[in-house]
Amino acid sequence: MSSSSVAFSAAGSDAGRSERPIALWLLVCCAMIFLMVVIGGITRLTESGLSITEWQPITGVLPPLDAAQWREEFTRYRTIPQYRAIHPDMTLAAFKWIFFWEYLHRLWGRLIGVVFAVPFLYFLLRGRVSRRLAPRLAGLFVLGGLQGALGWYMVESGLSGRIEVSQYRLAAHLVAAVIIYSAMLWVALDLLAPAAAARRDPRQARLRRGLGAALALILLTLTAGAFVAGLRAGYIYNTFPLMAGGFAPGEYWDLAPWYRNWFENPAAAQFDHRLLAETTWLVIAALWLYGRRLGLAARPRAALDALFAMATLQAGLGIATLVLVVPLPVAVAHQAGAILLLTAAMVARHALRPAPG
Repeated sequence: MSSSSVAFSAAGSDAGRSERPIALWLLVCCAMIFLMVVIGGITRLTESGLSITEWQPITGVLPPLDAAQWREEFTRYRTIPQYRAIHPDMTLAAFKWIFFWEYLHRLWGRLIGVVFAVPFLYFLLRGRVSRRLAPRLAGLFVLGGLQGALGWYMVESGLSGRIEVSQYRLAAHLVAAVIIYSAMLWVALDLLAPAAAARRDPRQARLRRGLGAALALILLTLTAGAFVAGLRAGYIYNTFPLMAGGFAPGEYWDLAPWYRNWFENPAAAQFDHRLLAETTWLVIAALWLYGRRLGLAARPRAALDALFAMATLQAGLGIATLVLVVPLPVAVAHQAGAILLLTAAMVARHALRPAPG
């Protein structure tokens, strides 16, 4: 037997006592990604994302340190279309405010990389990562690095020819963050919580499938929300439940070919997000009512209750964001609520896993 096989065998035998610290570390990383999404939402809403016009993964850790460096950074910002179109009268003091949010966003991303990489190497070198777990953790690390590159690809789209970033790249960046978060959370839940559901209960199997559909709807609604943000579509049709007195906006099909409306027409993007959000709430409400009739164990029952409560809160935050015309605190809470809703759905789905054997 090779030395590597011996190491992995030892890791496997110690899995029971070594995996809880790994799970807690992953949950810390999940919390940091959650905060990263919140900071990213603030960055978008304050139009701060283009304030740093270069990608410097190493040297960019340090902000401008004196007046000359601040003037140089501001001069670079004044060369891009966004400055000329939106902020032609911006002062250096105002620039420092938007610079802060983009700098914090990038710095927090680097910090997540460190907080993931250092413990990962520690656990790996100590032989506490099992054979089945090592590829999953390595994959998460690679995805995190690619996410940083995708973030710069998004920013680059707004530095010439546009006054803001591409809504396509914005959506891709957000969805990638959500995928990394979801994968990391699922691994942590696997390590922390054993399967407890009955193995051959067809009603619980139906509930599990329904929760899988709810997860897909949440992700689709979140993606549609990214297009609403990218197109600034939350600033129009600020009434609910109707849009200018009608169910759908009259200009829904204005663009050709027709499928461009879903991604480039602000009115259509808002309608799609509304419809998906309403459908998601109805599906979760139905699953909650169905689950209450099944005599679930305490953990899945509590998870299902939390999911329905979070779905209702998120619906309220979405409506408030719209009718109040996207106030910063409410809009940020709505974006945070999307991640918390996804988390609640994942916890509920995980709690209903069939027991092995």
